[in-house]
Amino acid sequence: MLLNVHSCYSLRYGTLSLDQIIEGMLLCGYDTAVLTDINNSSASLNFIKKCRTAGLNGLAGMEFRNGDQLLYIGIAKNEYGFQELNEFMTKANRDEVKLPSTAPEFNNVFLIYPYGAIDVKGLRDNEFIGIQPTDLNRIVFEPASNYDRYVILQTVSFRKHEFKLHTQLRAVAHNLLISQLQSSQVGRPDEVFLTKVQLLNAYKHFPTLISNTNKLLGQCSFDFDFKKIKNKETFTGNRYDDKQLLQKYALDGLKRRYNSGDKVARDRVLKELDIIDNLNFSSYFLITDDICRYARSKDFYYVGRGSGANSVVAYCLGITDVCPIELNLYFERFLNPKRQSPPDFDVDFSWTDRDEIYDYIFRRYQSGHTALMGAMSTFQDRSMIREMGKVYGLPKGEIDRMVLEPDNMLNKNEVTDTILSICGQLPPDFPNLRTIHACGVLISEKPITCYSALDYPPKNLPTVQFDMHVAESIGFEKFDILSQRGLGHIKECIDVIKVNRGKDVDISNPHRFFNDPKIADQLRSANTIGCFYIESPAMRQLISKLDCDNYLTLVAASSIIRPGVASSGMMKTYIERHKNPEKVQYLHPAFKQELEDTYGVMVYQEDVMKIGHRFGGLDLADADVLRRMMSGKYRNKKHLVEIEDKFFAHCKAQDYPEEISKEVWRQMESFAGYSFNKAHSASFAVESYQSLFLKTYYPIEFMVGVLNNYGGFYNRMVYVNEAKRAGGEIQLPCVNESELRTSIQGKQVYLGFDCILNLEGKLAERIPAERLLQGEYTSLENFTLRTSASLEQLIILIRCGAFRFTGIGKKELLWEAHLLLSDKRKENTSALLFENMMAKPVLPKLETHFLEDLYDEIQLFGFCVSGSLFDIAKSEYRGGINGKDLKEAEGRIVRIVGVLATYKIVPTKNGTTMKFGTFLDVEGNFFDTVHFAPSLKKYPLYSSGLYLIEGKVVLDFGCPAIEVIKCGRMPMQPDPRSA
Repeated sequence: MLLNVHSCYSLRYGTLSLDQIIEGMLLCGYDTAVLTDINNSSASLNFIKKCRTAGLNGLAGMEFRNGDQLLYIGIAKNEYGFQELNEFMTKANRDEVKLPSTAPEFNNVFLIYPYGAIDVKGLRDNEFIGIQPTDLNRIVFEPASNYDRYVILQTVSFRKHEFKLHTQLRAVAHNLLISQLQSSQVGRPDEVFLTKVQLLNAYKHFPTLISNTNKLLGQCSFDFDFKKIKNKETFTGNRYDDKQLLQKYALDGLKRRYNSGDKVARDRVLKELDIIDNLNFSSYFLITDDICRYARSKDFYYVGRGSGANSVVAYCLGITDVCPIELNLYFERFLNPKRQSPPDFDVDFSWTDRDEIYDYIFRRYQSGHTALMGAMSTFQDRSMIREMGKVYGLPKGEIDRMVLEPDNMLNKNEVTDTILSICGQLPPDFPNLRTIHACGVLISEKPITCYSALDYPPKNLPTVQFDMHVAESIGFEKFDILSQRGLGHIKECIDVIKVNRGKDVDISNPHRFFNDPKIADQLRSANTIGCFYIESPAMRQLISKLDCDNYLTLVAASSIIRPGVASSGMMKTYIERHKNPEKVQYLHPAFKQELEDTYGVMVYQEDVMKIGHRFGGLDLADADVLRRMMSGKYRNKKHLVEIEDKFFAHCKAQDYPEEISKEVWRQMESFAGYSFNKAHSASFAVESYQSLFLKTYYPIEFMVGVLNNYGGFYNRMVYVNEAKRAGGEIQLPCVNESELRTSIQGKQVYLGFDCILNLEGKLAERIPAERLLQGEYTSLENFTLRTSASLEQLIILIRCGAFRFTGIGKKELLWEAHLLLSDKRKENTSALLFENMMAKPVLPKLETHFLEDLYDEIQLFGFCVSGSLFDIAKSEYRGGINGKDLKEAEGRIVRIVGVLATYKIVPTKNGTTMKFGTFLDVEGNFFDTVHFAPSLKKYPLYSSGLYLIEGKVVLDFGCPAIEVIKCGRMPMQPDPRSA
């Protein structure tokens, strides 16, 4: 009887979760309902699946609106009708047009118009008019023949007490104050569940409407197979050819990767191929391989990871660079006969190359069968407070206080209480807007509109309206096509080396780096700034604590650093055992049997699987589900409880001590959502080694590559400092030497025009392009005439020293710029021909102080280039110790001066916050600080500056840090530019 139900996926309109709708159906006596979310089908299939589980009949539809105007409601008779609705909505989204006021002809869809929107006589056979309870008085005196085209339309959008929340969501949607909302912009207060008895009683004098409604619903049947894999079924066109082609590629790769007589590798490949074929996953492997082959043909660097990296077949195909046999990767983590979905491949590309990979995928596999994965941004606590603050007209400052310090608001009142109350009621996953998944791509056998309408966000690539969890529940396995800047700086570095040194560098066989003593020294000393994944302060500290100088230790470190292992206390245990392996004590023999490589510590996702199976008695299927739950990829809480019960029942049957069983489960739980699998960690470690190789042998070119990829853990100042430490001679931008991006000539590193804050992008591109066409600039005047730079932009370039080739001081150039651009002759397009004929005023010699240059650089680059903050400090005091000597000062109270490079905020158990800081000393060396809450409250750590720090030196596994007693910014010399 419910033909028009809105869930919370009718964004900023409905408030009901799918579970609440089902609960309402059961409580109110309905066995059938149609989910008709507004202009989307995000939740349709998930709703149908949940209804089946509850023994109810869920149907799919869609409500079509232009803005606030309800046009009509479509109800799918079957799966074909669902596809028609999705295609209709997709076309409107793609063409960016309004929906027509009259629906097109559909073959498998019922259409319901609101009362008064269309004449009964103009209705097609599949079209009806919906009569709300409030419309009944209006149809009493109509001809009885009209009733044949009327159906019951009781809209459900929220619960009775949630109408206020609905109104607030509508205000958010329109970006209006609550008081500014019009009645046409808000739903009716009666869009709530009525019991079936109440609804039938309301229409008891109109039995034809009841009959029509039941008849309509009786003609709808949605037979969707949720178990069948929806991915493209074959690569070649048939399964047999897929099997043959995959086998050929795998055996060809076996010859490249292993010795021809390696029986272990060959047997493993054949075993994997057999399982891949039996589970019908050949096409998934072949499509991933096809994408990687295309990347190789374009000389794109990529890293294959994910659980698929446990596969020797994937290694032989060249999808990954990780040898599963060498690393003893758990085969069942990759595939087991009970697994229903393919293993996941995450393939990382450079951020500069991924869009071209997307273009290839959509061309190769047809746009109608390919789409990006959708995602839902939710009303997180802070965002909801901000949105509610705006609709109630609160000033920004007050909203900020509500968000950051809700207990210390200056003007606490009824409005602020209302806002905080509303935000406290919303579940954390309450959807706000549809968006794009970071990397997921779907390639389907059937047209993608069989499953969803498509959005066309800024990338203008079709995007499904559901998220990854729905995709998995309906039978999709996504392809993860990621982008990262680490691969970008590796590729850039190799190109820079070619230009600067004339050398071709090959990093395609990273295994040769694992035994390089120079790289080992670089790693052991944690000299890893700029290197992918291993440059953060926490990672550099971990590397130092582990005395890490080899690939296998780095693989473990790449996973240990993740919050799951760290928060459980197992990181500390691992370090202790790594340094003293002879003192290892195993919780149980199963830990020695399965985890001897990691000293009995669960480090990787598959370790959860191993211990769950060996210690907890779970079969491999349950152990794999447990592993997926712990990694955040499986959300069936009931199943988790069942597995937990099995685990403890087995432990009890085995007479394990209860405290050991609980401790093992605690350790496994700590992995939830935060750990890496071993193959993933190994893939990251390979890329880290590639970065390390380049940093070790080509350090200046490497830092140029990092700077030009605008990414990394630190700000640009840190990477420029690293280039200096490596021997680079840092040059300010010059209009005759610099390029758009940072470049290198021998050891001279010219900062790119893109490093200059507030310089217009078009001018930054025009300067080197014009120079290439017409030759070097000969003067400021020549530059101005050739580039048409505005006075504002010219001043920026002069202040950053870009015209120093003229030998004229900044102040004189600034005078000249003003004279040039105030002269009407600049409007003469042929002025360049008469450049030398123009009279030039004689200006006095105006000196520029070094301090002025440094202050200019801070303003134009965000940091000092020619010097440092140490050169601006009033005091020449640099502390009593440098960062490199802290190790020998354990237990001492020291004073040290440093430039803040970065900091991390960490909440404490008692609700306060502490910070971890990383600084550069006067010699450019790093040192780390710990700011506990009492010290931090008294001596705040701001976002930047030169600090004098006093504190106690502590060593943690040989790694020094300063526990700060007090700190403060050093006074600076006054800015002479404002004197």
